[in-house]
Amino acid sequence: MTAAPPPEADLSLPAPEALPESMPEVVDQVALARLYGEPLFTLPQDLYIPPDALEVFLEAFEGPLDLLLYLIRKQNFNILDIPMAEVTRQYLSYVEQVRARNLELAGEYLLMAAMLIEIKSRMLLPPKVSDDGEEAEDPRAELVRRLLEYEQIKLAAERLHELPQLGRDFLRAQVYVEQALTPRFPDVHPQDLADAWRDILRRAKLVQHHKITREELSVREHMSLILRRLQGRRFVEFGELFDPTQGAAVIVVTFIAMLELAKETLIELTQAEAYAPIYVRLTYTPA
Repeated sequence: MTAAPPPEADLSLPAPEALPESMPEVVDQVALARLYGEPLFTLPQDLYIPPDALEVFLEAFEGPLDLLLYLIRKQNFNILDIPMAEVTRQYLSYVEQVRARNLELAGEYLLMAAMLIEIKSRMLLPPKVSDDGEEAEDPRAELVRRLLEYEQIKLAAERLHELPQLGRDFLRAQVYVEQALTPRFPDVHPQDLADAWRDILRRAKLVQHHKITREELSVREHMSLILRRLQGRRFVEFGELFDPTQGAAVIVVTFIAMLELAKETLIELTQAEAYAPIYVRLTYTPA
């Protein structure tokens, strides 16, 4: 008598329509990505990936000289005694990789490669001796000169790049500062003083009289006169210190005397605002 076989277990999954809406249909795989928050288990068939999208560039060179200098410095070669065979081999290996990806970019690199091969060939030949008995110049001399000049320019460019730049390392700040209660008179510019002086001369010419006299004028004396006129007064207008009726000579001496007093800090020239009248006063000396 044989025993009845046990009932088979039902291992089938429920129908897709019975699953909750938040659960994906595939539960035994890891999602490749998420698109708008939803798991993505297979790549779309219409997804286009450019051929160069997954390439990684470890070094970027700005030209053939930059690549050549990199190869020399990386292996600690003496730039004044370049081993042309090893450098040329490494350079041509890089150029072949560039040609496989971008033929237009490889043009200038191929020109340098031809120059390296030429130098290498010239070094294999016995050196030529000139008529005066001196040996010819080293075939690498021109290349070494170009490399040294390029390295100097590159280092200078790096130092300039490290300097702070407006918009990259810092921004210009603009802060509104409330004006202090104590008024600060602007400095008198030389141009304003020259304009006022020309106006005084113009008025002096209008009222001057033609006299043939010899007059001795003293700058020190007029300095004393100006100081006496300023005694006991806070401010005196610039034009009040000149008397146009005395003639241009007296006005010139008075102006020189005023400049000497200002130079010796005995008087001050002030102006309330631009294009405002100029005032003269004695220098304030604290007790």
